[in-house]
Amino acid sequence: MKLLVLGLRKIGVVGMLVISLATSAIAQTMATPATQAVLLDASTGSILFEKDADTPFPPASMSKLMTVYLAFDAIKQGELALDDEVVVSDETWREWNNRGSTMFLRARDVVTVGDLLRGIIVLSGNDACVVLAEHMAGSHELFVDWLNAKAVDIGLSGSVFKNANGWPAEGHVMSARDLATLSLKLATDFPDLYPMFGEREFQYKNFASNRYNRNPLLGRFPGADGLKTGHTEESGYGLAASAEREGRRLVLVVGGLTSTSERTRESQRLLQYGFRNFSHYPLFRAGETVDYAEVWLGETPTVPMVIGEDLAITMSRRQRAEMRVSVEYTNPVSAPIARGQQIGELIVELRGREPVRTPLLAGQAVEEVGGFGKIGAAFEYLLFGSAGAELTPQ
Repeated sequence: MKLLVLGLRKIGVVGMLVISLATSAIAQTMATPATQAVLLDASTGSILFEKDADTPFPPASMSKLMTVYLAFDAIKQGELALDDEVVVSDETWREWNNRGSTMFLRARDVVTVGDLLRGIIVLSGNDACVVLAEHMAGSHELFVDWLNAKAVDIGLSGSVFKNANGWPAEGHVMSARDLATLSLKLATDFPDLYPMFGEREFQYKNFASNRYNRNPLLGRFPGADGLKTGHTEESGYGLAASAEREGRRLVLVVGGLTSTSERTRESQRLLQYGFRNFSHYPLFRAGETVDYAEVWLGETPTVPMVIGEDLAITMSRRQRAEMRVSVEYTNPVSAPIARGQQIGELIVELRGREPVRTPLLAGQAVEEVGGFGKIGAAFEYLLFGSAGAELTPQ
């Protein structure tokens, strides 16, 4: 096994990041009064801060994000349209009229899907969620089944839904990590629809008593563009939030806070911590040669080791200064070698984090030498440490 320590060199800008580093949190120097919290960098998936992020808790209206996700997905698939008209049933109106936050729908109102979505996103309407659920699935109960199935499909391992709007129900839970994952997917999977979360005002008909977005960061924290508040007596005050600055998006989820003012202050503080203390550093481009491996009984003496995908990491300035990058592979690599075959690993070590290990691939095919060539190559290797023909790496 051969280990090479690489020095840092000039690194170009990576156009698209394709490696997620969400496996461990960066060493934390922060504390928060929130019961649950997670802060992640959307570009790399790096967790910048977390606290009890995997414990399920009642998410209140933040779970409305899952209902919105199903609707956005149906619109993207062409199964639903913003201008589709929906009739509010008498039964749904009786059950949800003035029950918690409401869009003030009335029985037999004809309302568009677009207005229902704004009623959910901007007004946090419990009634709007159920009306949309019944329109999409035929019944609220079947829609809840859809919610749970989609949660499994997109990897939300700590979420169970009992209704479409987050109304308190035993067993209706989400984790902060699931909410962050869902928030990020809403922003990245539906770029044409996501701007609804940044709308600060929506008035349905003449009901002016509920017209402003409850998200306390919109218009107050630079770059904030979503997503959803939540509050019940059991869960406290929570927020799933996102902000983008200079092309860099952070996603934050907090829960269990004691007041609206604490929710606002803590959300701003944690997001500012993320933007101020961490940066996104591109390291290698896809296809870039990281090093050369010696080859045993090959037609060339070495083979380029290339990285298969763009690699970038979110880290603090201190972590970058102390970063250690190395290459590990079995020396020499035996021919024949296929182009794209994994022949080693790139290892990035950072303070406070598990090492990031990325496969290194053969940048070209190397055929095995035959006949007397094997004998000569073996003899040459024993004498000089070279296991192949005298060719200069290209």
